[in-house]
Amino acid sequence: MENKYLQKNRKDLRNNLTSAEARLWSLLKNKKLDGRKFRRQHSISNYIVDFYCPKEKLIIELDGHIHFNPVNENSDNERDTYLKKLGFNVLRFENKLVFKQSEMVLNSIRDKFIIS
Repeated sequence: MENKYLQKNRKDLRNNLTSAEARLWSLLKNKKLDGRKFRRQHSISNYIVDFYCPKEKLIIELDGHIHFNPVNENSDNERDTYLKKLGFNVLRFENKLVFKQSEMVLNSIRDKFIIS
């Protein structure tokens, strides 16, 4: 499902994580969350998602201030709708929640796990 033309963009994004992405990655990497493997900056179709758990078909997106305007909100909604039509679950969290309420974020992710 990955597009090769996105490979450089994915690599650049992985090498330049936002502080919120770095924090969440530290909580998800190496199967730390209930043994689930997550990938960061993974491409699905024409999109690069922040985090992806293949076993659960779960996408996690972190949203900073740039996402909170009508144009970007509409774009995010269209993207989420498209990914959901492909059979993925999409969770979005504000960046600040990763720092202020990390346990709530992790529990919300766990709640989407469908495979024991």
